Amino acid sequence: MHFSIPDTEEVKEGSNSFTIYNIYINGVFHCKARYKQLRQFHDELRKEFGSLVLPEFPKKKLLALSPAEIEQRRVMLERYIQLVSQDPQIGNSVLFNSFLLTAQQESQVEEAERVTLDAFLMNGHKITISLMSTDQTEDVMEAVAQQIEIPDDYVHYFSLFLVKKEEDGDNSIVRRLQEFESPYLSLKAANKNAVHRIVLRKGYWDTSYDDDLLENKITMNLLYVQANSDIERQWILATKEQLNHLANLRKKGSKREFLRMARTLKYYGYIQFKPCLTDYPQPNTRVIVSAGQKELNFRVQVDGQVKEGSFKITRMRCWRITTIYPNSSDESQASKSQLELSFEYLMSRDSLQWISIISDQAMLMSMCLQNMVDELIMKKQGKKFKKPQDRLKLNKNGGPFKPISRELSYGVDKPSKELHSKRHDMMPEDQSAITKAVDSMKKMGKSGHKPEETITENDAFEGIGDEDL
Repeated sequence: MHFSIPDTEEVKEGSNSFTIYNIYINGVFHCKARYKQLRQFHDELRKEFGSLVLPEFPKKKLLALSPAEIEQRRVMLERYIQLVSQDPQIGNSVLFNSFLLTAQQESQVEEAERVTLDAFLMNGHKITISLMSTDQTEDVMEAVAQQIEIPDDYVHYFSLFLVKKEEDGDNSIVRRLQEFESPYLSLKAANKNAVHRIVLRKGYWDTSYDDDLLENKITMNLLYVQANSDIERQWILATKEQLNHLANLRKKGSKREFLRMARTLKYYGYIQFKPCLTDYPQPNTRVIVSAGQKELNFRVQVDGQVKEGSFKITRMRCWRITTIYPNSSDESQASKSQLELSFEYLMSRDSLQWISIISDQAMLMSMCLQNMVDELIMKKQGKKFKKPQDRLKLNKNGGPFKPISRELSYGVDKPSKELHSKRHDMMPEDQSAITKAVDSMKKMGKSGHKPEETITENDAFEGIGDEDL
């Protein structure tokens, strides 16, 4: 997960005023928080995990902060939450997820209420469930699974994704929904500017896990639906003869045989991103990037020919997300900023090279890399997918820790309160990753590159051996 605090808001109430810090996760607005709430969060973390594992928290000051001091505190708070989230023990804790879930609820001024939510399969089939508006992602995932009778052993082989309806009629994956958020609230926020839906897809990358799902009629059908969709949109490539054979199997209703053949096709199990630009093998090269099978796959046009390159995740030492600004001092041009994913790759023994991709889906690419790394490590450690009964559920009142106060509910509890924002109010989900400076970079020359300390290290890289070269 990538945390950022790209901007702040000043809230005035009578003669008093205070600063709100806007927290973004993976390029999307998540919640608002005051300094004192983040300080309380830090104190709770210190009680549970000890002060030695936590980074330094920005010190409290007695006098009102100047604009420069507010900016300094914003940077320090951003750095703090980035470091805390990178600790697996903390990032996966009930305390951490409860704070983020409750903060999202309070920031959207939502009370918990009984609602209905539609989730979809890749073929458009709708699954409607009843839930509390503040239920977190895994609660919703398990409710969807129960509705369509996925066996408990296989529930968490699947995940929920936020998908956007594009102007050309296609659907593009925005992101995988995370445990610290409410799918209902996230969908509600995303739909303020464009049509989104929540879609059920398999959540793993190693296609050998398909063998488990083929043993059950329901999970096999889910794989079948997704494979058909990916073939139709040409995420999976097949020759004319292969397509004809698949069509015959489809007519016969031979789903298992259909899937066995589909698994032999190129790019089966990959997510394909929209066409974008890369600096490999040369600057401003048009590329189609796909993620899957422990790699990022590049298809580029060189001298009129499509050439393919494969970058294994085990050979990526690290990666980073950077916001690239236009060569202009005009503030209005900030909306034209672009996201860049860069990874440092072991090209050969003792030879590391940075490779960059400019894409508005750079954050999704980064999340895919992290998910593939996590799965690879999980498999090497012999761990299995969790089951619903294994999960420690938060209670429906927001969990054991609730630091957010109703002070943030301006416009509802206290309609007279005046809100002044340094930038726009909550940005639409599909624009936020680009226009809100995801990694909070300030304009540093022509293209502000992220400081080294914010780079994501690849835990799988440490295990690379001679056989990987």
